[in-house]
Amino acid sequence: MRDEQFDVPVTIESEGSGLTVTGTVQAASLLVDGWPDEERGPKYRSALKAMMDAMEQRRAVGTARRAFTAAAREANMFVREGRH
Repeated sequence: MRDEQFDVPVTIESEGSGLTVTGTVQAASLLVDGWPDEERGPKYRSALKAMMDAMEQRRAVGTARRAFTAAAREANMFVREGRH
């Protein structure tokens, strides 16, 4: 598996803390180990699959990034895209 870098970083904020995610390995790790259990809905599952597919080069990294931002929004996290 390869760590594919996002073309545009994604910053997510929840409950006063924020994190900037820059690639597929970091996003996948957050989804598996740092995502609230009660926020693991359909977009979460799609994002996790998209990250795995991107790391195995079966899906474009941009598609995986968009799936990740959709999962964060589904989990009611604040999402900011780009470098700030």
